[in-house]
Amino acid sequence: MNIDAICSLVLSNMAFFVLAAIGIICGVLVVTVRNLVHAVLFLAVFLLSVAGLFITLEAEFLAIIQVFIFVGAIVVLFMFLIMLTYKVSDMAVPQGNRLKGAAIVVSGVLFCLIFYIMKAMKWNETAPITITDDVARIGKLLLGQYVLPFELVSFVLLAALIGAIVIARKGE
Repeated sequence: MNIDAICSLVLSNMAFFVLAAIGIICGVLVVTVRNLVHAVLFLAVFLLSVAGLFITLEAEFLAIIQVFIFVGAIVVLFMFLIMLTYKVSDMAVPQGNRLKGAAIVVSGVLFCLIFYIMKAMKWNETAPITITDDVARIGKLLLGQYVLPFELVSFVLLAALIGAIVIARKGE
């Protein structure tokens, strides 16, 4: 291996671990922060870090879909719902610590389970698969055979947004 390949591998691994740390920190902050708006913003950063992880794993299509669908649609929908249904005084959610011990135990068990699965799996050391043909095929299917269901889903999301606005306006 030459020095360029080693540097590229080291930088890729460093980016992966930095993005993973950002994702873990933001994931914890999503469930521990008291303000709902801040929780949604931390959720957006978490989802962006997951998209970055997909890029470091050379899955660019999944990264783009992650940004478009989750960050671009779901987080924006959450922000609309929070802004339209809560009053400013209701934004802070009361936090109880009754289940803190159970959450720590469940988190530890899940961490051990994930660690065991990662250690037990036999990772294939082959070259990464290119998905350029799959992306083109998915695009042709979405804009060809499945264009009607694709557009119907957008109308359902629009109806949900209009419904949230109507419910929020009824209180006034």
